[in-house]
Amino acid sequence: MDDKLLFFFLENMALIIALMYMALRVKESLSLDKKNPAILFVGYALFINFLTFSVMYHPFFHEGMRIDLREVPLFFISYIGGWKVGILSSILPAIYRIYLGGPTVLEGTLQSIILPVIIGALFHVKKPANPLLVLINLKRMMAGFILFEMIKTVAFLLSTPITPFIAAVMFIFAAIAALSMALMLNEENRKLLLRKELEFLSNQDPMTHLPNIRFFKNRVQKLLMKDEPVSIVMFDVDYFKTYNDTHGHQKGDAVLRTLGQLLKEAAGKNDVIARYGGEEFILCYSGASDEENVKAAAERFRKNVQDYRFEGEEQQPEGDLTISLGVSFSGSGKTLEQIIEEADQALYQSKKMGRNRVTVWVG
Repeated sequence: MDDKLLFFFLENMALIIALMYMALRVKESLSLDKKNPAILFVGYALFINFLTFSVMYHPFFHEGMRIDLREVPLFFISYIGGWKVGILSSILPAIYRIYLGGPTVLEGTLQSIILPVIIGALFHVKKPANPLLVLINLKRMMAGFILFEMIKTVAFLLSTPITPFIAAVMFIFAAIAALSMALMLNEENRKLLLRKELEFLSNQDPMTHLPNIRFFKNRVQKLLMKDEPVSIVMFDVDYFKTYNDTHGHQKGDAVLRTLGQLLKEAAGKNDVIARYGGEEFILCYSGASDEENVKAAAERFRKNVQDYRFEGEEQQPEGDLTISLGVSFSGSGKTLEQIIEEADQALYQSKKMGRNRVTVWVG
């Protein structure tokens, strides 16, 4: 019996680890981490239902008891997702266990299905970010799991014909399976978080913390592919070299960071902004087709910059630190590069006409 028992729990544990591994690979290949967290939770709950059912399908029988490691996935999902997803994950296993019947159906349902959901949810810590992408605190999780196993083991010994040896072996294999699930999810999440960080850094200007031109072009190109009208505004700092030569590059960098913040505040939630390079910035108004409205918005931004008190701006040629802007519009089959080029030419016209002004491209 001892060999059969050990082999059974080893098989049960291996099944949990194998299915968990497969689920993580599917999640990675389908980029499920980018989906709506609510949808992802439902998917996790369905997977845990399937995993728990698989573990319960071939139990170890002992005096009418159906013994397996069903509590491991139920505790795990309740710990990382909370009571709602825990309850959702336990519905089918509970129905299946009641359907199977037997002398210990009540104990098996309460102690191996409902109790792990309760204890797991009690140890759950709500995270502001997507909890399925947060690294698990292994010490906290295992403390909660061991507490659950101790309560369950005592309850089993008092209310069922299970032996101390079976309970001890079950305890050990369940703990190893739970720890394995946590380690696998943490490893997967570390890779996903690192990938997200690298993607973020590859699309970010390190000085101003604005998106870079690569990100800008990708986003605006998607708008153009949807035939959405857009307007491109390019601007740069007037006499920026003079400011840098007078106050030093660190003060010049501070000006660029401030301009980046002012640009963030001026942009709408559907607009796209970026640092183009050097002292040049670029803005895309999405859904913009009215020339007067766009020009008025650009003019308001120009005035905001002029009114802002930059350190040492009184030494600028005009007494203020100002910007010049060029505006262009999509349409007539223009490519993104053409729209940007037209905005750049309009910016050049603003410079020629005295700086600190907005010019709309006229083709």
